[in-house]
Amino acid sequence: MSAVRRLAELLQGDGGLIAGAVAPTRADGSHGAAAAAGPRADGRRDDYALLVEAIFEGYLQHYGSGRVVRPDDPDLALLAGDRLFALGLARLAELGDLAAVSELADVISLAAQAHAEGDPERAGAVWAAGAAAVGHGGGPDLEAAKAAARAGEQGAAAALRAVVTER
Repeated sequence: MSAVRRLAELLQGDGGLIAGAVAPTRADGSHGAAAAAGPRADGRRDDYALLVEAIFEGYLQHYGSGRVVRPDDPDLALLAGDRLFALGLARLAELGDLAAVSELADVISLAAQAHAEGDPERAGAVWAAGAAAVGHGGGPDLEAAKAAARAGEQGAAAALRAVVTER
């Protein structure tokens, strides 16, 4: 079963307003799969895929429309987003992977900055690079690309995507 479908089942099992807003989905969960494919996720691939997809779904609740949770109320979407961020980060903290916590914190802040600056392409590249870094680790090229993203440099999205291609 895909990480996205497992997330939907987990949320439905929790009950409440968010469970009532869970919708059928056919999403593939590519960010979770990217994180789970790396050597850092060995032995815990399903856990990494689920937690990354939870955090990505939280992001979607804040900046678009979700794949799993589709509330009619925009306030509920924001609350669901916060809940999903917390769910994913708590699961990651339970794994004791502080490096991945740091990578995903960067993803959340850099994607928010990209949206605030009207650059959804950069936000997408941030997610692709961050998900790969969770599974494969970071490095100087990724740090340089993130610095370019923080500075709002025009080539930041390409630099982030290049890091993913190198893996």
